[in-house]
Amino acid sequence: MNKVILVAIMFFFIVIHPVQLTVAKEMSEEQIHNKRMELFKKNEALTQIPWYYMAAIDQYERSLRFSRQDREKPTSPISIHISPETWTGALNPNREDANPLTISLFDGFGRDGDLDGKASLLSDEDRLASLSHFILRYGIDHDNVKLALWEYYKRDKTVSIIMGKALVYKKFDTIHLNAKAFPLPQRYNYSYRNTWGDARGWGGKRMHEGTDLFADYGVPVRSTSYGIVEMKGWNRYGGWRIGIRDINNTYHYYAHLNGFSKDLKVGQVVEPGTVIGGVGSSGYGPPGTAGKFPPHLHYGMYKDNGITEWSFDPYPHLKMWERLDRTKGE
Repeated sequence: MNKVILVAIMFFFIVIHPVQLTVAKEMSEEQIHNKRMELFKKNEALTQIPWYYMAAIDQYERSLRFSRQDREKPTSPISIHISPETWTGALNPNREDANPLTISLFDGFGRDGDLDGKASLLSDEDRLASLSHFILRYGIDHDNVKLALWEYYKRDKTVSIIMGKALVYKKFDTIHLNAKAFPLPQRYNYSYRNTWGDARGWGGKRMHEGTDLFADYGVPVRSTSYGIVEMKGWNRYGGWRIGIRDINNTYHYYAHLNGFSKDLKVGQVVEPGTVIGGVGSSGYGPPGTAGKFPPHLHYGMYKDNGITEWSFDPYPHLKMWERLDRTKGE
């Protein structure tokens, strides 16, 4: 009898109720996007929190899972991370507690979002409902969502990144925004090699945090991704430069420009191929300094992991985007 019961239990968990990791592996990227959108829209209908805020939070958390060693890689459509201690309550002796009543008694974060009688940390809908419950304490308009995020993350940069993602998702009304573009149009002459990590001496000994793409003055410089303009202005090293944050927490840095596109402003949402300025030779001095080196675009990439930000080599990405643009005839 015991063996029969054991086999039945194993059958339930393996066949009827497979773990989320197996489900995730069987889903295509498009199916995952569709499932995520379905969950965001359902959550919006239940809470009135605009779907793009929850999508932005989830995408921020999803990106952290790929950039940090202390987070598991995504195993289900929703990537929001909540620790067992926060979920069940700090004083709750049962870190695997899924009972909404006892979780509430211990002031835990967990809520039952899929109405199965459990507040499971493994449930996508339960995690969405729990974070939504927290946000609803503050309100669902822009400023109150922003306040709720600060109370939750306690980091200004994180709040800024998430709110930027929300604007991008709202503008394009989708989360399927993975397209990329090479920063220079293919119809112009240009050259580049891998210069990331090379020594630089102006302004003190330092490492070159990017790739230099040499081209004529005024060659259009384009956004390589969907994102939001975080920074625009002068820097004594980079001259006229622009910083764009994409939906994967990556900051794209364009420097030594000869100027900016008309009406381009901080907070503007851009897409791959949006012209943001032109190749120049500005920098290495006070505002307006130019001509100290041949015209080129300095392109850098920086990753934010929720704690700090660091540069990484953009050269492999540039080569891949260049191939894609040539295939598309751009």
